[in-house]
Amino acid sequence: MSLLVIGSLGLDTVETPFGAAQEVIGGTAVFCSVSASHFTRVNLVGVVGEDFPQTEIAFLRSRGVDLDGLEIKPGKSFSWGARYGFDLNSRDTLFTHLNVFETFNPRIPEKYRDTPFVFLGNIGPDLQLSVLEQIKQPQLVALDTMNYWIERMPNELARVLERVDVLLVNDSEMRQLSGEHNLMKAARRVREMGPKISVVKKGEHGAIMITPEKFFYAPAYPLENVFDPTGAGDTFAGGFMGFLAQCSRVDENTLRQAVIYGSTFASFVVEDFSIGRLRNLNENEIRQRFANFHEMTRFVRPWEE
Repeated sequence: MSLLVIGSLGLDTVETPFGAAQEVIGGTAVFCSVSASHFTRVNLVGVVGEDFPQTEIAFLRSRGVDLDGLEIKPGKSFSWGARYGFDLNSRDTLFTHLNVFETFNPRIPEKYRDTPFVFLGNIGPDLQLSVLEQIKQPQLVALDTMNYWIERMPNELARVLERVDVLLVNDSEMRQLSGEHNLMKAARRVREMGPKISVVKKGEHGAIMITPEKFFYAPAYPLENVFDPTGAGDTFAGGFMGFLAQCSRVDENTLRQAVIYGSTFASFVVEDFSIGRLRNLNENEIRQRFANFHEMTRFVRPWEE
């Protein structure tokens, strides 16, 4: 099955203690689509300016990403800059230029409207809702949001959440949205809003999935070299949703595997700036790291020894 991805595409300028990158490809839709493309066909909806590199558009196409939903408008692409310190969990935003993204109004091509799996990237909840109104009976919808929308557009966000199956946010966003500090209580409160499944991204501390029946934790993969955490959460979402889209059913087992695949792809993307590490990632590397995740979390219960 295919996956519909809606989100930003742009040019990032990033500084970390380990180097810097100037105007490299970035954005939710980019990170998510590239990782998801290892599992399923991706239909991308977004907007870029005339300055967006044609070589990067060609790269997305080479990954099998359908770009009929990508608008190219006169003007400049969304651009964003940030500086990270040695604590890569926090950053200082240096600039944000919306440019053509400021007037982004997602228009879903007719051929995308039957897409069964949908990922609503971190855009305004009013735009997320407009996307859902253009889609015909999706099988599973996942949503990302941020503190800005939680604070500024709570009513619009509430209407979107009523139609969402999976919420993918970080721990601070989860707490702010729910009004609960404890993540288990927060997930219960979120279920009342609509999403039955919450996936809480905790950066270097891994990810937690909470369903109505179960709790699942995946640690972050231990790495010696982490260059740039930008896009790790969106890359996680791509691995998570891409894997589910290729499955014949979504159940507890496939959801847990999806979390590990999300963590697997996130562990690759942080090893370089932008999507550098993902460009030549091969299936053997993916399978091996997935197997490593399994090995480092496997243990024998005492009564089974």
